[in-house]
Amino acid sequence: MTAPAPLKKDPMKAFRGIMAGTLILEVIVVALALPVIAKLHGGVTSLVGWIAFGFIAVFIAMCAFVRKPWAIPVVVGLHVLLIASWLLLPAMGVIGVIFGLVWAYLLWLRKDLLQRMAEGRLPAQQQAAKEQAEQKQAEQA
Repeated sequence: MTAPAPLKKDPMKAFRGIMAGTLILEVIVVALALPVIAKLHGGVTSLVGWIAFGFIAVFIAMCAFVRKPWAIPVVVGLHVLLIASWLLLPAMGVIGVIFGLVWAYLLWLRKDLLQRMAEGRLPAQQQAAKEQAEQKQAEQA
């Protein structure tokens, strides 16, 4: 069996953009929890407020590191901590569960994309293989 055709564009680059975008959405949603924290938990300078600001800062910072091999385990660990924050503020725990499910789906999509790339089943790879075959036929003629 021949090796998969090389790709002109890196599909993983686009996928890293999706991961960074998801992290930014998390930042927005956690920031929307700040009024709840301010009203119910003694203000944003309380322990819960500082934890929320910490999550916001770390999620923003992780956007810069999504291409690193250690980024995905760190993001998964952050979601475990976000779910564990349910003890302090149930709304943060719910946010953690929802985005944990989103990340589980994203990781499944990533696994499927990597598998398709290895098998040469991406449409861009099939088009490149077709062009290579046509070029070989033109050379033989």
